[in-house]
Amino acid sequence: MSSRKRYALVGTGIRSRMYRDALLRDYAAHAELVALCDLNPLRIAAWQAEAGLSLPAYSPAELERMLREHRVDALIVTSIDRTHHDFICRAMEAGCDAITEKPMTIDADKCRQILETRRRTGRRLTVAFNYRYSPRNSKVKELLRSGLIGEVTSVHFEWVLDTAHGADYFRRWHRDKRNGGGLLVHKSTHHFDLVNWWLDSRPETVMAMGGLRFYGRENAEARGEARAYPRGTHPAAAGDPFALNLRDSDDYRRLYLECEAADGYQRDQNVFADGISIEDEMSLLVRYRSRAVMSYHLVAFSPWEGYRVAFTGTKGRLELDVTEKAHVGPGEPDHNLIKNIAGAAPHAVTEPASLLFRPHWRPPVKIEVPQEGGGHGGGDKRLLDDLFRPAPAPDPLGRAAGHVDGALSVLTGAAANRSLATEAPVRISDLLPDAACS
Repeated sequence: MSSRKRYALVGTGIRSRMYRDALLRDYAAHAELVALCDLNPLRIAAWQAEAGLSLPAYSPAELERMLREHRVDALIVTSIDRTHHDFICRAMEAGCDAITEKPMTIDADKCRQILETRRRTGRRLTVAFNYRYSPRNSKVKELLRSGLIGEVTSVHFEWVLDTAHGADYFRRWHRDKRNGGGLLVHKSTHHFDLVNWWLDSRPETVMAMGGLRFYGRENAEARGEARAYPRGTHPAAAGDPFALNLRDSDDYRRLYLECEAADGYQRDQNVFADGISIEDEMSLLVRYRSRAVMSYHLVAFSPWEGYRVAFTGTKGRLELDVTEKAHVGPGEPDHNLIKNIAGAAPHAVTEPASLLFRPHWRPPVKIEVPQEGGGHGGGDKRLLDDLFRPAPAPDPLGRAAGHVDGALSVLTGAAANRSLATEAPVRISDLLPDAACS
């Protein structure tokens, strides 16, 4: 009998391929993918065909039978966010561990269900926070922990999504807040977890402001830019840079367009149509148990993509600037516009990341930033090592994230959503008492 650890996977969209390919290639000596689960049988078939697989496939209603029949050790959850808690809890009740994509879940009630199930069953839950593993983010953790800037008193964190990546959340299921909790949960949990980990602290109080300022029909009409097509495959969408035509990509065509008959899901909706209930620009203040305060801003319609984070401490300041995509556009910059701005010229971004230490009373010190390709700044590969190698290397930075980390990041976003609705500060303990988050 094989000694390899046995995995099943629920949710066969694009993101799940990272786990599939890792299990089939780099970790095949230690781990085995034995079964699949998805609501859409056509997508399961397409997903298997592109990898040359023929694994047993099940519907969500058959999850327990799948886990039992194939003696599954751990379930990998890459389904739509609002279903994470259901699959995680059912796996743990069936005696399996679980690995979930972020966010762990989408609100405080579902968070409580997961924590209570984990406590009752004793099973292990791992949350795939790959940005922790990016070498540049790990370097920040190392420097802060060393005491380089003393006690951290404040964090200023700006994350910008460009008009390609950012717009995509408004084409697909994420546009409905009931599915993913909005970007403050689906996307920002990455960022909130980083700050929790960097500071080695917990959020206590959240105040948020924001709204839908760019996408959606009303915003487009107010700017005189209304685009009245139903989806990206419609002829009227031709020439619109915000439209996604699923026929232009073999991956999207096979996994989504050709699978619509099973569930009706359209992956290429118009970002300037009705039906969007999430925000595209948000600002937060978060106070932590350590007494540090974070100011946070997320925008989903920027001309560039990346993040800037600055830590102010009692001995100085640490600044990380990361450019993940320098600009978005169908062609060259508009030189006629540029030359009409006095002294302006096109600017090439030659340094994708920089890390600067500004000590008190001394000149700034530039710190070398580890640069690496691959998903999430090199984080995906290191995360997969941690997940699937039988004896991962010791990690003094503590990058592996569990149920408490998943809960704290979700609760920051959930508190922000409540604050948006009430226009008042929200205490995390009012959503879920500290005693429950353990």
